[in-house]
Amino acid sequence: MLVHLRAAGVSLVLTATDDRLPSVLHWGRDLGDGPLGDLERASVAPLAGAQVDAPVPVSVLPVQADAWLGTPAVAGHREVAGASTGWSPAFVVRSSSVDERAAGGAVHVTASDEAAGLELALEIELTPQGVVRTRATLTNAGADGYVVDALAPALPVPGHARELVDLAGRWAKERTPQRHAFTVGTHVREGRRGRTGADATLVLVAGEQGTDFRRGECWGVHVAWSGNHRTQAERTPDGTRLLAGGELLLPGEVRLAAGSSYTSPWLYGTYGDGLDELAGRFHALLRDRPQHPRTPRPVTLNVWEAVYFDHRLPRLLELAELAASVGVERYVLDDGWFRGRRDEHAGLGDWFVDDGVWPDGLTPLVERVHGLGMQFGLWFEPEMVNPDSDLAREHPDWILQVPGRLPPEARFQQVLDVSRPEVFEYLRSRVVQVVRDNGVDYVKWDHNRDLVDAGGADGSPRVHAHTLAVYALFDAIRADCPGLEIESCSSGGARVDLGILERTDRVWASDCIDAHERQEIQRWTAQLLPPELVGSHVGARKAHTTGRVLDLSFRATTALLGSFGIEWDLAQASDDERAELAAWITLYKGQRGLLHTGTTVRDEAPDAGLWLHGVVAPDRSRAVYALVQRERPATWPPGRVRLPGLDPDATYEVAPVGPFAPHNDWDRPAWWSEPVRLTGHVLATVGIQSPAIEVDHAALIETTRLP
Repeated sequence: MLVHLRAAGVSLVLTATDDRLPSVLHWGRDLGDGPLGDLERASVAPLAGAQVDAPVPVSVLPVQADAWLGTPAVAGHREVAGASTGWSPAFVVRSSSVDERAAGGAVHVTASDEAAGLELALEIELTPQGVVRTRATLTNAGADGYVVDALAPALPVPGHARELVDLAGRWAKERTPQRHAFTVGTHVREGRRGRTGADATLVLVAGEQGTDFRRGECWGVHVAWSGNHRTQAERTPDGTRLLAGGELLLPGEVRLAAGSSYTSPWLYGTYGDGLDELAGRFHALLRDRPQHPRTPRPVTLNVWEAVYFDHRLPRLLELAELAASVGVERYVLDDGWFRGRRDEHAGLGDWFVDDGVWPDGLTPLVERVHGLGMQFGLWFEPEMVNPDSDLAREHPDWILQVPGRLPPEARFQQVLDVSRPEVFEYLRSRVVQVVRDNGVDYVKWDHNRDLVDAGGADGSPRVHAHTLAVYALFDAIRADCPGLEIESCSSGGARVDLGILERTDRVWASDCIDAHERQEIQRWTAQLLPPELVGSHVGARKAHTTGRVLDLSFRATTALLGSFGIEWDLAQASDDERAELAAWITLYKGQRGLLHTGTTVRDEAPDAGLWLHGVVAPDRSRAVYALVQRERPATWPPGRVRLPGLDPDATYEVAPVGPFAPHNDWDRPAWWSEPVRLTGHVLATVGIQSPAIEVDHAALIETTRLP
């Protein structure tokens, strides 16, 4: 069998012989429609060194029975008469089918190992956007139970993928890039936090040496799972290079009774010439989902950093009036509205409006917010519970724990076992009731601690079951509340993955709203997500998390590059600041049709302290670019910057846009006061002179195609 799937400039060539699972002969640049009959024979390596006598292709699910001595994709065993069996499966293909489409296609394979009592279903798909995705389902066909330890598909990359790029991070500094050589051995990124994690790799990329945003062949994988996960790059002595990933299962977490199955999360793989093209395939895939947000992304005010737990109605009403006056479209009441919640020590789990603080309920605030033409949003953290709460006192057994001990507290809270039907139903009914009773349009769903010692009442590990139950909880609430939008917040950006995004409309990229830090956080979150899915807010002049003081123009430009919002006490802003903020909101509303549908482009000027972040319209008729000075440059002025992504044969007018201007007339290049007209080819090849931008400032440039 030789299958050639093609879509959006990508080819995926699969082969299978002798009843073996499919192997990937090529994944990458489109090979065209020419003959590929000899590609398999041209790819067979010589038998050099101490190897098996006949070469065995490395399949999408490599296992030791096929002479693969790297990390096995399938791991598990069954206990029979005190011995472990079925630990080294050898699958024989029973059937295969190919769904060839005009763009992309899919291959479905069933296989079995009769001796091990296992059946396998393997799915490999090339989407119309050129994204590969694959997953496997393992079924226990034996009479005894089978323990699954791992099921993690792999995708090969070629020998010229010599460098790895992935992301590290921590709370309030997510998405920190790191780069190193693709050496022999295994580079493993494990997430054991019970959530995606602020330190999650997000996309693990293997590429040519020096791959950057604009150039260099590169391949990346992402595990679409919100619980424990494992992503790895592996290079073996025979030259094989693989990218792999799947769920990280705790000991004994998945036990298959006779006839039951386990399905791995989807492993997504993208290819590009440069990191932008690789990311663009993810963006296109997400935008083509039927549930992707289609309405303009509203300007959001979240009151957390304005009031914290100080929920006085007059104060909140004043903020609503001020928000409406500057053009806000969604008002979000954050933590502190529910029973017993005067600080972070108590109340989580008691999802009832606190009548001591809200004697008339939330109605007076909600009615005023709606009356001002804004949506109303509300904060929840349903999976968590404070030990100091009525819920924890009444149901201590609902807490995830190893029997006999509670996990160490974090933020004075524990985690509920959502996989228990009674916990699931309590949370579903409470969230739905509050949403319906108060006309809530939007839920900010938080998740502020890792899952530690996450056991069930029977002592078994529960992260896998808990994660599936949380997905089901999202689905049930959305079914009960049609039209409700949900944001995934998790101590900021600690639950950002394609699993949670099947059920949410937005993510909160970080609790850090310092625009200097946010530039990097958003720059690398864009490796997976388009800007309309990433909440980005204008904070106070002095950043809450870092103490850094930044001009409004820089804070607003940074927020413009995502789903725009405000996290600032507008009552403390001056009249001039509110007027300037209103001007930025007007600009955002005028540009969001472009910003939230266009192609993201990123680059660095010759001086690394100057970053470029732009969005080009799908038809390349317009583009908006932000030039961001994050460090003091070694040379001054910084020189020319190239504007990528435009139609090379079209002519564009280039002009500044937005309320910001350089500090002095002499800081402005000649084109600032009189627009220039140049072709897309010239703008991408030669570029234009950058303004002399001070550190932690930015300038916006707009290009418009001329008739």
